[in-house]
Amino acid sequence: GYFYQVVRQCRYSSKDLQGIEFIDSYVFNKAEYVRFNSTVGKYVGYTEYGVKNAEAWNKGPELAGELGELERYCKHNAPIYYSA
Repeated sequence: GYFYQVVRQCRYSSKDLQGIEFIDSYVFNKAEYVRFNSTVGKYVGYTEYGVKNAEAWNKGPELAGELGELERYCKHNAPIYYSA
């Protein structure tokens, strides 16, 4: 069979909410092929297939959705992360 995985993570570098980074990685058969990084602000492809997806997603509604995830997902959960 084949293995497909999406890994979403928030990286907290300081208690300042400006130091939060959201990363959304797409993996197929243990190889990451495309990634969204909130610091970069767009999708970046790492394979031929990933580059094609990144180009299309950067022009479509997917990019706007990812840009909102830093606020919705990471900053919303920051107090929980810092209290642990």
